[in-house]
Amino acid sequence: MNRLADATSPYLLQHADNPVDWRPWGEEAFAEARRRDVPVLLSVGYAACHWCHVMAHESFEDPATAERMNAGFVNVKVDREERPDVDTVYMEATQAMTGQGGWPMTAFLTPDGAPFYCGTYFPREHFNRLLDGVSRAWREERDGVLDQGRRVVDALAAPRTLGEGALPGADEAAAAVEGLARDFDARRGGFGGAPKFPPSMLFTFLLAHHRRTGDERALLMARTTAEAMARGGIHDQIGGGFARYSVDASWTVPHFEKMLYDNALLLRAYLRLWRETGDPLARRTALGTADWMVAGLLTPEGGFASALDADSEGEEGRYYVWTPAELERVLGPEDGAWAAGLFGVTPEGTFEHGTSVLRLPEDPDDPERFERVRTALLAERARRVPPARDDKVVAAWNGLAVAALAEAGALLDRPDLVERARTAARLLVEVHMDGGRIARTSRDGAAGPSAGVLEDYADAAEGFLALFAVTGEPEWTGAAGRLLDTVLDRFTDASGAFYDTADDAEALINRPQDPTDNAVPSGRFAAAGALLTYSGLTGSERHRRAAESALGPVVPLADKAPRFAGWGLAVTETLLSGPLEVAVVGPQGGEDTRGLHREALMAAPFGTAVAPGAGDAPDDPARAAVPLLAGRPLIEGGPAAYVCRGFTCDLPVRDAQALRERLAP
Repeated sequence: MNRLADATSPYLLQHADNPVDWRPWGEEAFAEARRRDVPVLLSVGYAACHWCHVMAHESFEDPATAERMNAGFVNVKVDREERPDVDTVYMEATQAMTGQGGWPMTAFLTPDGAPFYCGTYFPREHFNRLLDGVSRAWREERDGVLDQGRRVVDALAAPRTLGEGALPGADEAAAAVEGLARDFDARRGGFGGAPKFPPSMLFTFLLAHHRRTGDERALLMARTTAEAMARGGIHDQIGGGFARYSVDASWTVPHFEKMLYDNALLLRAYLRLWRETGDPLARRTALGTADWMVAGLLTPEGGFASALDADSEGEEGRYYVWTPAELERVLGPEDGAWAAGLFGVTPEGTFEHGTSVLRLPEDPDDPERFERVRTALLAERARRVPPARDDKVVAAWNGLAVAALAEAGALLDRPDLVERARTAARLLVEVHMDGGRIARTSRDGAAGPSAGVLEDYADAAEGFLALFAVTGEPEWTGAAGRLLDTVLDRFTDASGAFYDTADDAEALINRPQDPTDNAVPSGRFAAAGALLTYSGLTGSERHRRAAESALGPVVPLADKAPRFAGWGLAVTETLLSGPLEVAVVGPQGGEDTRGLHREALMAAPFGTAVAPGAGDAPDDPARAAVPLLAGRPLIEGGPAAYVCRGFTCDLPVRDAQALRERLAP
């Protein structure tokens, strides 16, 4: 066992018995590099990463390769999900040097942490030649290596123009739609070519833009892509949930790992599509995704695990793919042939070795038969060796899950999903949070060693605020407020700029500050949304101004790279729609109150601050904690809804239909 044996990260533990003398990230590793006068070899990956497994099997488990690594380097292994700050800094260097990025990431650093050569996956022969070449350069061309490292650090530390002080508006939103339309694949859905990633944040923006403006192109892009994904191989047609991305342009063959963050974001996106259109496929997909999250990722402590691996039994996708013969064996000749035609399972196969990924190009003509077949296939699949699960709980991703499950439970009449959201939120408060600070990860009910980054604070706050909107329990606004106050105190500077790490976090070669969305909303844009909702509930101008400041990068990105600003554009739509605040007051448990509350959740624009409460009852805890509820009395003893902008409210309405009309664009 090497020095990773005591790690809390499942990814690091996967490498604990490698012959490589791995060390965790920390000053001790760099001190050892200085003592030995050798470079640091930094390897960054994550537990569900297929190519990380490939490089581990080829190189890190190979004694001869490990001997080269141990002789010439101090070797450091980092879980990018546990230390996103380290990953961000060195991925930026990798992309600058090579023009691309990915995992595993392989970086060679000076003992001071400066990167001088970077790459991603290397086959073993190439990797061994690289090890020899870097060692030789370190010995014989030291000045050039150090100069390269200094130049990279200087470039990364250069001042950046992030649109500070600019406030995006309708022009930027319209320009973003134009840019997305140019990249849109009208035949197959999605944006650009292969590989295709779920455009989760763009869904939210496009639907919000259509709602405000009536732009049919925005709805078409969202709806076409959502349907193509839901019917494609990226969607688990029998078990629910989505894989990380599609390797092709038609959403047929996925990269099979399943991530919590993708599914939480897509659950919320499909819910919103159903709200806006009534599309039954969107509703069915949302519900299946929610059920898979609970069945596949719920931990004993009530949080949600990070991911399921792409591989099982040493093969990518083995758990998920089928042949016609397997279908016939499980279902019998008649149902097997029917299922093969329905799911697109062919003798040639759509994946490797004659196997096929299940798709559902059209709804079945016999729903009862489909459910019988689906249940039988799911039971058969459960007998296979399942993919490994990365069971660490990441604060940010659990915040996304809390928001999605709370809304799904409220809108789909599934109180069990609201309870799952509540339990996960409680884990974040009781295990991850200490006052206004939050730990990045936990495992087995114990907080991990890594400090939370901006996305952890913002997404956890977003989850708490969504849970309050559903339950009316004021403890969640209090938890959100503590986190957002820390965001303002520790993650911003006097100019209004936002950083991904706190001002008292471990100092790296530069302080990461990436405003762009990637697989999840950027920390900055996520903070904008949570700050804006919180200001709507509390009337805090400080939080409102900070939210607007956080949106500055939307201005340059909307025109040049809208695919990387989806969440910021969605929050911009919230601003352009009001932003609205809705206070729903009434006797708790009453049918009329529930109807008004559900209509507020169903019909309000994205980002609306919704506050349920008991009205002007002096003992209502929500009234004391949420200023939006103050001065919002019952009407003739019955429930009422107040639609407000900046705490200035229209006359209250008393029935769901009237509220729907009031909230219409």
